[in-house]
Amino acid sequence: MRIEKDSMGEMEVPAEALYGASTQRAVLNFPISGRSVPKAFICALGMVKWACAASNEALGRLSSEKASLIKDAALEVEEGRHDEHFPVDVFQTGSGTSSNMNINEVIANLVSLASGKPVGSKNPVHPNDDVNLGQSSNDIVPTGLHVSIVLALKGKLIPALEHLHAALDSKSQAFEEVIKIGRTHLMDATPLTLGQEFSGYATQVKKGIARAGRAMECLLELAIGGTAVGTGINTHPEFANAVCKNLSEKTGLAFREAENHFEAQGGRDDCVEVAGQLTAIAAGLTKIANDIRLLGSGPRSGISEINLPSTQPGSSIMPGKVNPVMSEMLVQVCIYTQGLCQSVALCGRDGHFELNVTLPLIAHCLHESIECLANGARVFADRCVAGIEPNIQTCQALVERSLMLVTALNPHIGYDNAAKVAKQAFAENKTLKEVVLELGLLDEASVDKALDPKTMVKPS
Repeated sequence: MRIEKDSMGEMEVPAEALYGASTQRAVLNFPISGRSVPKAFICALGMVKWACAASNEALGRLSSEKASLIKDAALEVEEGRHDEHFPVDVFQTGSGTSSNMNINEVIANLVSLASGKPVGSKNPVHPNDDVNLGQSSNDIVPTGLHVSIVLALKGKLIPALEHLHAALDSKSQAFEEVIKIGRTHLMDATPLTLGQEFSGYATQVKKGIARAGRAMECLLELAIGGTAVGTGINTHPEFANAVCKNLSEKTGLAFREAENHFEAQGGRDDCVEVAGQLTAIAAGLTKIANDIRLLGSGPRSGISEINLPSTQPGSSIMPGKVNPVMSEMLVQVCIYTQGLCQSVALCGRDGHFELNVTLPLIAHCLHESIECLANGARVFADRCVAGIEPNIQTCQALVERSLMLVTALNPHIGYDNAAKVAKQAFAENKTLKEVVLELGLLDEASVDKALDPKTMVKPS
């Protein structure tokens, strides 16, 4: 151990740790979940600290020597090279002050090492006076939150959804000639093609991609520059704009200073909006996963219109059983995501006066949602959708047996007569054609033409 000092006095810190007394106090104060704040969030904070140092240098508030050292250290944090030195639990001070001080101390100590000074010496840069110059946890943490979530949406979720969309779209084209029975209310309906059904799934995912894009857009406004309560005390008036410009140039994203800093720090409505978009994406993926496992149910006592790829044994007691495990995985991911997003909604309402105090939990919930949704969508595309094959014989048999083909007779014999035909066919276990001919409602050629499923899936 080594002895460090902060504003509260001396504190023993592990000798090998790059953090200091403030972080160690948080480690001791919050032994709650064993989960540290998301690594992606820490990396984004590193990027923000880099942008802050560059901005303070340009504004003449930080010497070029100090700024260069801080920027180098901050980029190391951004690259994830020191993740093990960020041990603070998710359930900590609601402003994320402990995590902000954690990164301030790590950067300061990296600078000390690079300068040949002892760890903890706060030489040549001070964690508060230099690394945190012109900043407060109250604007830095929400800024890092927004930046990290935008980057996660762009780099993880959207590419994964695009991958799933491509897989579903490919199947929709491959299955475009496979006619099957439609279902509404879980009951037989008029026919469609399997390709048309899969095109609906592909479009759901396509809309999910657009929703993720809208989620990105609402996070591009940053709280930086508000400092303690939104007034901007102790910072340069051009600081926020400079930081946003630096972040934009580095990421290629159009970050901008918050229109109102009091809203940007007191409320987390933007994050709640993101949670809403993720909830909608999860709902769509759940529908797709459930439909696919139902379409593949059987193989002999279910619908079995499609054959799902076998990925693992399905039972410890029933030999040869194979289950739709990829659908089950994705459904669980989506349930988990929606629970996390409900937590974000609850967090969003707990902004009291000038600060929301649930920021670390919001970061955890949104990053966990994005990570799981992205991984789930990609695995589902590769290990389920890619291997789906149509069971053409089953599709044809179910179409031929369906009574809802009677719908096509409405223009020829009227709704009431068509209903009579359907009920009699069901009661007597006869085909629609047999009943129509028995009742003398149409001749055989007209019946065959009207009941041709091909004319129903693409009506002229």
